[in-house]
Amino acid sequence: MQAIAPEILCAQLQALLGERVRRVSLSLDQVVIDVPAANYLAVMQQLQQAQGCRFDTLIDLCGVDYSDYGNGLWEGPRFGVVVQLLSVQLNQRVRVRCLAEDDDFPVLPSLIGIWRSANWYEREAFDLYGIVFDGHDDLRRILTDYGFIGHPFRKDFPLSGHVEMRYDEAQRRVVYQPVTIEPREITPRVIREDTYGGPH
Repeated sequence: MQAIAPEILCAQLQALLGERVRRVSLSLDQVVIDVPAANYLAVMQQLQQAQGCRFDTLIDLCGVDYSDYGNGLWEGPRFGVVVQLLSVQLNQRVRVRCLAEDDDFPVLPSLIGIWRSANWYEREAFDLYGIVFDGHDDLRRILTDYGFIGHPFRKDFPLSGHVEMRYDEAQRRVVYQPVTIEPREITPRVIREDTYGGPH
């Protein structure tokens, strides 16, 4: 099926979703919907079920940390998610962004009741960013170690940790120990060159 033009889809979604969303816009020829956390679940259900939408597939969900976005000019909430939806039937895509209201304890509704594929994506966003998904039936870490403390994709997470783990043959188990490498900052050579970015 031939996809409709992004401008037409943008106008249709704006008319359908109305006051429930903050904005429906175009970015690089893709429709982007900004939705407040209070309306997130209802808007996503409508995007899946409404006749002109039929977004039957959640193809990606990732956490974001806007704490240093725009070189510190960002004034909105710190944490959120960006979701990519696909309608196989109507051959159209949409991106949805939703920001959690509380920076200290970011919580958003889980989408697993609408798209089961959200399961591992939400676990990843919880693990790496600390975003809690209310209603998720198995919200636990997915990429970091069981005893890991913190959320490594947060922009304030230290670049070098203080503890490392390894398997100890003598003890026949995983052991934790202080980091054995010297902390250092690696700056790419081209940035150190005096002529970088200037006339050659």
